[in-house]
Amino acid sequence: MTIKWGFLGASWVASTALVPAVADAKNASLYAVASRDPERSQKLNPTKVHASYEDLISDPEIDAVYISLANHLHLEWATKALNAGKHVLCEKPLATSHAEAKSMADAAVANDKLLVEAVWTRWHPRFARVVELVRNGDIGELQNIDSAFTFTTTFTENYRLVPEMGGGSLLDVGPYQAHVWSALAPKNSELRIETASANIGPTGIDLTTQATATLNDSISVSALTSFEQDEKQSLVISGSSGKIEFPQGQAFTSWKEASSIQIGDHVENFAPVDPFTLMIEAVGNRIQGQPVWLPSLRESLWVMDALDKIKAFSR
Repeated sequence: MTIKWGFLGASWVASTALVPAVADAKNASLYAVASRDPERSQKLNPTKVHASYEDLISDPEIDAVYISLANHLHLEWATKALNAGKHVLCEKPLATSHAEAKSMADAAVANDKLLVEAVWTRWHPRFARVVELVRNGDIGELQNIDSAFTFTTTFTENYRLVPEMGGGSLLDVGPYQAHVWSALAPKNSELRIETASANIGPTGIDLTTQATATLNDSISVSALTSFEQDEKQSLVISGSSGKIEFPQGQAFTSWKEASSIQIGDHVENFAPVDPFTLMIEAVGNRIQGQPVWLPSLRESLWVMDALDKIKAFSR
C-alpha cells in the first residue's frame, strides 16, 4: 500500500527535505499540497494543488498530512486534520506549549489516528545506537548530558522572530536537545530546572536561552540555544564509566553526511543516510499496522513540558 500524503505548507523543509524523502520512500507518494502561494505549492510537483488547507484535509484520497506551518498554527491544523480522519506528521516543536500539545494528543486519541512529531533526527541510525549504548550500560550509569545548538540567524521576516507565532531559539532548536533527554532518561523522569536565562531580542523572542536541570535528582543536563552565536552543535553524554562524543557530522542534524560517535578510544562510523526518508517510511508502515518504532506522544508531551519549564524559569 502506498500512503498518499498531503502537505500543509510549502516551507523550506517541506520542499528541500520532505519532498525528496517521500519520493525516495518505498511506501509513499505526494498526492496534494496546500499553501498560501499556489505557485509555490505547484513547485513541489504533487498530483494535486488545493486552494485551501480546508480543501486538502477534506480530500478523501489523502491518508496522512504533513504540517510545516508556523508553530502557532500547529494546534489548529493538526486538530482539524485529525478530526477529518487523517494521520498527522507535524513539524517540531509539536506545539507552542504543553497545553496545546496535550489538546492535539487528545484529538489523536479520540480519532484513533497517529500524531507524530517530525523530530527527524531521532530516525538516524546513530541516534538509535546512542540510545542502545546508554541503555546497555556501556558508559555505566548515566550522569550528565551537555548540549548546544547555536547559529547566527539571517532571518529578517520569519515566524521565528515573532513571539505570537511561536518564535525564538528555544522552540526552534530546543526540541532537538530535549528529545535527547527524553530518549536517554528513564520513562516519566522528573525534570527540575536549576538555572535558566534568556536574552530577549527587539521583537520579543529569545535570541539565546541557556538552562541547566536535573532529571530524577541524579542526571544533570544542560542546553544552549541561540540565534546570535557562531554555528555550533555539540553533545556530550557522560556516564560513571565513560562518555559518548560526536567527532564527525553534526551532533543533531546529520543529514546525508558521514558521521560518527566516539566511546572512549573506540569510534563507530555511520554512512550517509537520509533520516527524513526513514521517518516517512516508518510513519507509513505504522499506518499500515506494522509494529515499527515511532517517538511516542508521551515523549513529545514531556519535551513540551520541559521547554515550558525552561521558558518560565528564564523569564
